Amino acid sequence: MHLVWKRASFADLDLLVSTRVEVLRAANGLSPNADMSEVERQSALYYKAALANDSHVAYLVFEGDVFAGAGGVSFFQVMPTYHNPTGRKAYIMNMYTAPAYRRQGVARKTLDLLVRECRQRGIASISLEATPMGRPLYESYGFVPMENEMELPLFACEKTESRLQS
Repeated sequence: MHLVWKRASFADLDLLVSTRVEVLRAANGLSPNADMSEVERQSALYYKAALANDSHVAYLVFEGDVFAGAGGVSFFQVMPTYHNPTGRKAYIMNMYTAPAYRRQGVARKTLDLLVRECRQRGIASISLEATPMGRPLYESYGFVPMENEMELPLFACEKTESRLQS
């Protein structure tokens, strides 16, 4: 097996988008019939802008012409904090390994490349969401669960909005 890791470019837009949809289907337990057309459209817009301004880096993995996996990292800025005085953060996403290539180090090497990219940019704060399948890899790498972060999901936003309008 001879795998090659390639940094994604604009020429890879279709593969980046289709991989994003595949990851979301798997992570959310969606059926193959779930309408992902808006996600596809928005993902293409995201990749076009983020690749152009270098706020996203993705790697694609191939064995010859066969797609074996992918992973990406988005870079963003938040207010500086005591533990992150620069405010620069990174979010790893779209970690995917094709079924025939799983448990062969594809995801680990992809993660190595993404973390190295973060470190080269001086980013110390790296986060991700882990599926049950990916959690053992991330834990063995040193990622730990976050204790203080919370999220207001869309359905709660809708409840809040109706309450605010009352």
